[in-house]
Amino acid sequence: METFDLTEFLGVFIDEVDEQLQIMDQEVLALEEDGESKEVIQKLFRAAHTIKGSSATMGFDDMAKLTHAMEHLLDHVRNNRLHVSEALIDLLFKCLDQLRQLKDEIVSEEEQRTDVAPLIKEVQSFSQGTGGGNASGQPEGKGETAALFTAETHRKAQALKEKGLRIFQVEVKISPDCGMKSVRAFLIYNELQSWGEMIQTIPAMDSEVDADFQNVYFLIATQQDAEDIKDLLQSMNEVADVSVVPFTARSEAQSKPVKKTRSDSGSAEKKPKVTRKRQDEAKQRKQTKQTIRVDVDRLEHLMNLVGELVIDQTRIKQVASDLGRQNSGAEAIEELDQVTDHIGRVIGELQESVMKVRMLPIGQLFSRFPRMVRDLSHSLNKEIDLVIEGQETELDRTVIEKIGDPLIHLIRNAVDHGLESTEERIKNNKPEKGLLRINAYHEENQVVITVEDDGAGINPEKIKASAIKKELITTEEAEAMTDEEAIHLIFRPGFSTVANVSDVSGRGVGMDIVRNHIESLNGIIELDSKLGKGTIFKIKLPLTLAIITGLIVGIGERTFIIPMSNVLEIVRVPLDSIQTIKGKSIVVIREQVLPVVWLNDLLQIPRKDRNNRQVPLVIVGLGEKRIALMVDELHGNQEIVVKSLGKYIGKIKYISGATILGDGRVELILEVAGISRVVNDE
Repeated sequence: METFDLTEFLGVFIDEVDEQLQIMDQEVLALEEDGESKEVIQKLFRAAHTIKGSSATMGFDDMAKLTHAMEHLLDHVRNNRLHVSEALIDLLFKCLDQLRQLKDEIVSEEEQRTDVAPLIKEVQSFSQGTGGGNASGQPEGKGETAALFTAETHRKAQALKEKGLRIFQVEVKISPDCGMKSVRAFLIYNELQSWGEMIQTIPAMDSEVDADFQNVYFLIATQQDAEDIKDLLQSMNEVADVSVVPFTARSEAQSKPVKKTRSDSGSAEKKPKVTRKRQDEAKQRKQTKQTIRVDVDRLEHLMNLVGELVIDQTRIKQVASDLGRQNSGAEAIEELDQVTDHIGRVIGELQESVMKVRMLPIGQLFSRFPRMVRDLSHSLNKEIDLVIEGQETELDRTVIEKIGDPLIHLIRNAVDHGLESTEERIKNNKPEKGLLRINAYHEENQVVITVEDDGAGINPEKIKASAIKKELITTEEAEAMTDEEAIHLIFRPGFSTVANVSDVSGRGVGMDIVRNHIESLNGIIELDSKLGKGTIFKIKLPLTLAIITGLIVGIGERTFIIPMSNVLEIVRVPLDSIQTIKGKSIVVIREQVLPVVWLNDLLQIPRKDRNNRQVPLVIVGLGEKRIALMVDELHGNQEIVVKSLGKYIGKIKYISGATILGDGRVELILEVAGISRVVNDE
C-alpha cells in the first residue's frame, strides 16, 4: 500500500491546533463567567474533537489521548452528569496548557518530554466523580456523594420516592487485591438491580474509558431495608467496605450549581474573579465568512512583488516627466502620461488589496489576555473587570506579532501594581473590582492601542525619590521637574520603584525595553497617570511596516528618508536663531524650547555652505519628546517600500532600513527613536 508523508501538512495542523485552542480558551472563560451553556459546551466539545481527529491522523497519540479524555469529560457536562464548577474550569485550563506544551514540542521538533498520563488519569477520575474536586464543588465522603448525581437523577429519584419507594445511596469499596474490579462492580450492579430500580451508577457501567472501579456508587429505588442491602453486599466476594444511606433528592433549584458572589454568607472561600465584558458577541458569532489558509511566506513574496511595482511605477512616472520636458506637446508623450496614470491607479488598488490581505483583526492578539488576566487575578487575589474593545480593528500581521510582548508587559504591570487590593479599594471608597480596559481604534493612518486601569496611579514624588536613589537624576533636576516629566522617568533604563520584584511584574521594570520595542516599530508610547485615579498607556503604531510615507531630505550630498509618522511639522528659521547652551544646540519655536540635532554632524557628512540665512528644521516627536532635525534640503514626500538591511549588514546606528527611489538610487531610512536618544544621552 502506498504511504503518505504527512510532514507537508504539519504547518496546517499547527495552525488548526492554535485556532482550536484559542476557541477553547475563550469558551472556557465564557463558561466560568456565565455558567452552564449548551452552546458553549458544544463548541468546546467540537474543538476538542477536531484536535483529537487531526492529532491522531498526524500520529501525535498523546495529544489525541488527552483530547479524547476531555471529550468524555465535556460529554458528562453536556448530558448533565456533571455540573460546571471552579474545579472543572481549573481542570480544563490545565488540559489546555498541557496541549499547548505538546504543540510547542511538536513545533520545536524536540523529543517529547511531557507525560500526559497523570493528567489523563485526573480527567478520567473527575469524569467519574472520584477526582480531587467533585462536580458541584461540595466535599466528598459517605453520605455526601449526592452532589455527584445529576439534576435529572434527583428529579427521577424524587418521582420514585413519591410512589412509595425507598431511595438509597450505596457506596461499595472493592478490595484493592481484586484483579478485575470492573467485572466485580458489574456483578454487584446485577445483584442490586434484582432488588429494585437502578437510577444511576458512578462510574457508569458502560463507561467508554478505562474507569477506576475502586469505589463505586449506586443510586437505587427499592422496597428493601438498608440493613438488608448492606448484608447482601458484605456477603459478596472482594468487597472491602459498604455504606448504605438514605438519599435526599434536592429540588430542581437546589440541583443547579450556585455561583458564589462576595455577598454570599458562609465560610466558603471567596475566590477572585475576572469578569470579561463581551460586547456584541452574539452578533459576531452569527457573522460567518468564507476563508482559506495561505502560507505567510507567499503573502510576503506577494508583498515584495507589489513593492517592486511601486518602485517601478515611481521610476516610470519620473521618466515620463523627463520625456515630457524634452518633447513638450508630442502626442506620444500625452498617451504615455495617460498610461502612466492608469498604471498608477491599478498599482495603487493592487497595493491596497495586498495590504488588506496582510491585515488581521487585533482581536487575535487580544484573545490571549482574558486567560492571562484571570490567572493573574487568582495568583494576586484581586477581582477585576476586564473590558476589551475594538477587537475588529485591523493591523498588519507583522506589527501584531511584534507588539504582543510590550502589551503583555503593560497588562501584567497594571494588574500587579496598578490595581489595588480589594481592601485598599474599599478603604479609598472605590469599587471593589478593579477595572482594566484594553482598546484599539484607528486614528488617521495609525492604530492606537490603550491599556487603562482605575488603580492607584503613579506617584511622581515616589518616582523622583527612586530616580535620585539610583542616580538617574540629581536632586536639583528633580526639583525642577513637573509631575508629568517625573512619571515619564519610568521609561529610563534600569528604573524601578519596587523594593521586591514579584513573579508577575514590577511597575517600571523593563519599561525602557517596552518603549524601545514600540519605537522600533516606528510607533510611540504616551503615558497619562493621575494619583488615586488610574493610569493610561497609549501606543500609536503605523498600519504596516512594509510601505510607508517618507519625507525625502538632503543632507550634504546624500539623500535620506524620515518616516512621516514621526514628523510633526516643518519650519524654516533664521540660522542665527539657533543658539548653543552648555554645548548643546536649541531653538525656540512658538515659545517652546526644542533641542536641535545637526544631522550632518551626527551622520559625519560635511555641512553645505549656507548662502541663505533661512534653514529648514524637521520637527519630529516620540511620545512627549520633541526635537528639531537640521537638514540641508527638502525634496518632498512619497510612498516608499521599506527594505531590511539584512543579516549581513546588521544593525546600523540611526538607520532603520533602506528603500529604492524612483531614479533607482538606494537610500537609507533614518531611525528617529535612535536619534532622539542622543539628545537625552540614553
